[in-house]
Amino acid sequence: MKKVTLNDIKELLESRISKDEITSLKEIPAPIHFKDIEKATKRICQAIKEDETINIVGDYDADGVISTAIMVEFFTKAVGIEVNYLIPNRFTHGYGISAKILDDIYEGIIITVDNGISAVEAAQICKQRGLDLIITDHHTVGVDIPDAYAIVNPKQDDCEFPFSDICGANVAWYLCASIKKELGLPFNLMELFDLLTIAIIADVMPMKSLNKTIVKRGLQELSNSKRPAIVAIKERFNLKNINEEDIGFKIAPLINCAGRMEDASIALEFLLSFDEYEANEQLDYLIELNETRKKEQLSIFEEAKEKSDANGNVVLAYSDSWNEGIIGIVAAKLCEKYKKPSFVFRQNGLTLKGSGRGNGEVNLHTLLSKVSHLLTGFGGHKGAAGLSLKMANFPKFQEEINKAYHLVPKETDFVSSEFLCEIDFSLVGRELFELINSFRPFGLENTLPIFKFSNLKVVEIKIIGKNKEYKKITFDDGISKIEGLVFVDIDNINEGETVNILATIDKNEFRNETTYNLLLKEII
Repeated sequence: MKKVTLNDIKELLESRISKDEITSLKEIPAPIHFKDIEKATKRICQAIKEDETINIVGDYDADGVISTAIMVEFFTKAVGIEVNYLIPNRFTHGYGISAKILDDIYEGIIITVDNGISAVEAAQICKQRGLDLIITDHHTVGVDIPDAYAIVNPKQDDCEFPFSDICGANVAWYLCASIKKELGLPFNLMELFDLLTIAIIADVMPMKSLNKTIVKRGLQELSNSKRPAIVAIKERFNLKNINEEDIGFKIAPLINCAGRMEDASIALEFLLSFDEYEANEQLDYLIELNETRKKEQLSIFEEAKEKSDANGNVVLAYSDSWNEGIIGIVAAKLCEKYKKPSFVFRQNGLTLKGSGRGNGEVNLHTLLSKVSHLLTGFGGHKGAAGLSLKMANFPKFQEEINKAYHLVPKETDFVSSEFLCEIDFSLVGRELFELINSFRPFGLENTLPIFKFSNLKVVEIKIIGKNKEYKKITFDDGISKIEGLVFVDIDNINEGETVNILATIDKNEFRNETTYNLLLKEII
């Protein structure tokens, strides 16, 4: 086998982004390409001029929280008006705009962010009450479309916006851009790029073209941000130049945990903090909530592995004791472990409410549409979905979704166990690490490069982490030794055996000494 060089790796990385259509902010498409955005903009501007109440309804995940923060900040700073805003509580309201949410809204117009495309009942109620409903969303459009005043969603068939895989916060940002233009406001929309970047990464959007270009600039804005919440995070975690991994592993979980554990409004108030004192108080509480979330998640994941049947095409598990806010992460962990679409449910009496995560091989929304007759509701997109069904239908659901898996077209861009190339330990070091970093930001469909390493002897395995949930493994390739950290659920590895692995390259700085190690992804 030809020995791979740094130049070979550079060419491989360049080939992955060679088809990106947008590589600079000047090339970003204009808001006008969205279906209904002009109609929505004119109605919102009318409401502003006539001093109508403007109600923003968000969602309890990071994308929904940030979408709400973007809208609230835009109306406050750019337009100079106060708006009502509300994020549903996962445990009392359920998902998105609903009849329960509308009990608190009686006047003005309503703008949803990161939700609403499946809110058929809520749209009818709005119509009956004479409330104009403007939906902004990015989730897959179902068969039944809400009868709303305007729907701004790039996944509509007749929407001409060239990129459908954008997050809810990006749709909200574009609506702000359209309002700014209509009113001729001097506000700099770049001020919202720090928040938007967190949402794109937190909602796991494809890191290509439009998304990548926004994130690349947004990471600079984040690193220089004077927003009290961001300043508090940078100081707390000693972050100088924030990258996408800092967002994915440190920042996004803090924003998400509020909605998972208690109420997403805690995270929203943190992002909108007036000063650093307020931000640090909120951050303390979010960190505490996130630590509790980690412990619960680990416990539920261990139970879910025991309860699930990993031999089918789809992994399913449920319990009446699991936290509804955490089951989505557990589904993602099961999907990561078994490389199959996974659904985890919380049983509440005679009903099951669940979250699904996919590995990219099939579109989850398409898969669920094949068994929709067994569900009381579902929604989502390619990689993540929410659903509910009656407990009595679960055996039939289990049977039919495993059959339906073969009926759903496989995604053309899916590659199982993808790695960039095979290298040996001699290449692992500063030059390779810096080469990889020059191609950031990474994410879905443009992943952090994974390398294959063959014939490694497992010298030592240590259990580490506050909850003893991680492993540190020393590998020997016969010439040198390198440490590998394991943050995924891998249990089929023992000291003394020889293995082939997939791993990424990581940098470790401790007591002024820099070393380069591996982050283990998979045993192959």
